[in-house]
Amino acid sequence: MTELQQRSPPSLISLAGGAPNPSTFPFLSANIQLKNGQTVGFDETLMKRALQYSASNGIPELLTWMKNLQKNLHNPPTATYSPEKGQMEMCVTTGSQEGLCKVFEMLVNPGDNVLLDAPTYSGTLAALQPLGCNLINVSSDQHGMIPSALKEVLSRWAPSEVHEPGSSAPKVLYTIPNGGNPTGASMTAQRKKEIYELARQYDMLIIEDDPYYFLQFDKPWAPTFLSMDVDGRVIRTDSFSKILSSGLRIGFVTGPKPLVDRVVLHIQASTMHTSSFTQVIPKLNTHGSCHLKIVVIEFYRKQRDAMISSAEKWLKDVAEWHAPSAGMFLWIKLKGIADTQQLIMEKALEKEVLLVPGGVFMINSSEPCAYVRAAFSLSTPEQMDEAFRRLSSLIKDAV
Repeated sequence: MTELQQRSPPSLISLAGGAPNPSTFPFLSANIQLKNGQTVGFDETLMKRALQYSASNGIPELLTWMKNLQKNLHNPPTATYSPEKGQMEMCVTTGSQEGLCKVFEMLVNPGDNVLLDAPTYSGTLAALQPLGCNLINVSSDQHGMIPSALKEVLSRWAPSEVHEPGSSAPKVLYTIPNGGNPTGASMTAQRKKEIYELARQYDMLIIEDDPYYFLQFDKPWAPTFLSMDVDGRVIRTDSFSKILSSGLRIGFVTGPKPLVDRVVLHIQASTMHTSSFTQVIPKLNTHGSCHLKIVVIEFYRKQRDAMISSAEKWLKDVAEWHAPSAGMFLWIKLKGIADTQQLIMEKALEKEVLLVPGGVFMINSSEPCAYVRAAFSLSTPEQMDEAFRRLSSLIKDAV
């Protein structure tokens, strides 16, 4: 209704809108001090807008800015397509998690076969499992999903079966291509090309969940699935949580217009829209790119290096790992221990070391898992070093 009122001629008197009168809001203005010493200001006019209802797909200025960002970063072929052919469209979500959940609910039906990395983000498992689908693991390593493993899984179905009525061939493939949670794995450009071609062959949609895209430590960054998408078969979720603020809850979904439009309808019926106030903040922060390059990436690079150094110092003889090239996680395989659940949830806890046992990232969490996830985002180098010293002692006592 707000958009209708904005387009209406001045002579029109509308008694239709159900939005509250902004003159009743207690907030007049605000200033946010940035770490670089500059200030982001909300005057009375902007404050009224930031506190009022907005469009379900996002504030127009933020959407325009984000569309330009996606085009500059990924140059997606679909940006020039017609809506019917799968033109690139975007919407703002309350963190990328909301976008993921709504995409899954739109695409996945009970009994469907869904392909995903093994192991994978526990929040993805939590979103998919209630939908009654069959989750099929595709093996991965330090470079992400393995194309030959995907091809082997897909060999259960002939490409000619894909469009047959009642076919059980997978329609959806989910992956975290950069700094994966929990493994820290990043997929190479060649693997992405091979996986995209398999998706074309079997007519699958790819859900590219990329919250750690901006936390890649080494240039050049590998091309994304979105940059390869000539068919309109990629739905991408991004997030500002890791680089600007997790509490702002700003994420965005990019994909074919017909599918993104359905996500927006879901938003209208559930959350109505992401917080207007938090949508205004990223648009106002014109220093975000500099902040990302100078502060965020370098911080996490140093944190990763500190964790790897401590792992080399304390865990070399009792564990193995691969240094991540993106993200904030180290995926550690303990030697001589078939399952880490008791060691981490009981013995490590007694020694005041908090880690996550690998089983929670597996489709079948009850199966033994020798892995542990360590996050290097919050702890100091000294804390990491002490934690790994304690972990090393526990492993040696257990084997």
